[in-house]
Amino acid sequence: MAEYRIEHDSMGEMRVPAEALWGAQTQRSYENFRIGTETQPEGIIRAFAHVKVAAAKANASLGVLDERIAGLIGDACDEVLAGKHADQFPLKVWQTGSGTQSNMNMNEVLATRANQLATERGIEFEGPIHPNDHVNRSQSSNDTYPTAMHVAAVLAVTQELLPACEQLASTFERLERENEGVIKSGRTHLQDAVPIAFSQEIHGWRGLVETGASQVRDSLANLRLLALGGTAVGTGLNAPEGFDELVARKVSEETGERFLTDPNKFHALTSKDALVFSHGAIKALAANLMKIANDVRWLASGPRLGLGEIAIPENEPGSSIMPGKVNPTQCEAVTMVAVQVMGNDAAIGFAASQGNFELNVFMPVIAYNYLQSVRLLADAIRSFDEHCACGIVANRERMHHNLHNSLMLVTCLNPYIGYENAARVAHKAYQEGTSLKEACVGLGFLTEERFDEIFKPEEMV
Repeated sequence: MAEYRIEHDSMGEMRVPAEALWGAQTQRSYENFRIGTETQPEGIIRAFAHVKVAAAKANASLGVLDERIAGLIGDACDEVLAGKHADQFPLKVWQTGSGTQSNMNMNEVLATRANQLATERGIEFEGPIHPNDHVNRSQSSNDTYPTAMHVAAVLAVTQELLPACEQLASTFERLERENEGVIKSGRTHLQDAVPIAFSQEIHGWRGLVETGASQVRDSLANLRLLALGGTAVGTGLNAPEGFDELVARKVSEETGERFLTDPNKFHALTSKDALVFSHGAIKALAANLMKIANDVRWLASGPRLGLGEIAIPENEPGSSIMPGKVNPTQCEAVTMVAVQVMGNDAAIGFAASQGNFELNVFMPVIAYNYLQSVRLLADAIRSFDEHCACGIVANRERMHHNLHNSLMLVTCLNPYIGYENAARVAHKAYQEGTSLKEACVGLGFLTEERFDEIFKPEEMV
């Protein structure tokens, strides 16, 4: 069997691996952009398949594409969505900024596979199904790639990130119930503060997850607007009337998510503000997760020389030289992911600022960074939940000890002896290493009996 076959495009002939489903344009990109190891994200490939089957159905409904061809294209798309041809999409992120070559990669694979299906089924046409004339009918790379970006973003967030957030929030809700009535010292500025219930502290963590998830969910509104139908520059050249609205409905049917045609295609092609805005919410969620992970590893620090107010699961040895050492590794993974997301946000913002005239040509890097952030955050949240958060246990004895040794309990004396006198009590107790009670009574502000009536840390939350 021949190792290569000859394919052609508008620029001439190309040698293509014999068994490859792609054609000449994909091969040119594969050879011309040997840059890095990052290939188009799976989410983009799947989104393209959704877009292509929707376009085929819309074209058939509008009478500009043979229904049999549309059906074969749809069947080929179904195979891509089932993961059957994952190795047929080898192109790098670092290619043309419009994503044209990845659009053509999809067009060529679908055309080849549709022709194979036609042969298998004995369906004959005047000529073969063509990647441009049939699969790409009523479309341009300039509107299909931004559409695929929006579809991929919405699906990644709704199917991966938001469920992961719900999982972690559910764990925190359980921990709240289990720790009701457990009182500990609060901390601000990394210094002792007034008491707080441990359940209240966990409730704060849950709010960080739920609010962050809600903001991400709200940010999807503009990502549900699709550029499809704008074709090359937003005018809709070569697309039949009504194609944009119909194809958006077809994409909605294919994905199970609501999408609409963008009423301003010129904006849709050149601006990537919807992705910038949405990723900003993702960055905010990452910042909240950074805070939670830091809280957990601080509270678990020790086990003897740190705060030691909670225990977390011991998953693996923490040192190659110090026997018995165990580290808060899940917290470290979350914080590293948060840093990566923040870096991705900067890249997305810079890339989105580079829309020139009728097109932004930084789209693949925007898509790559956005989808990487969603994937990493979703994975990190699930891992943190399953290997850390679900096993958090309060060290109630340590919490009680720290609470009753906190100088900030003096705050409850403010209404009785005044702020300045209470401050004198705290300073005296700290400098002399005595209790607040001894300092207060020693300064003559309260009797022992009156102090005991007032000083009830567990009732200060």
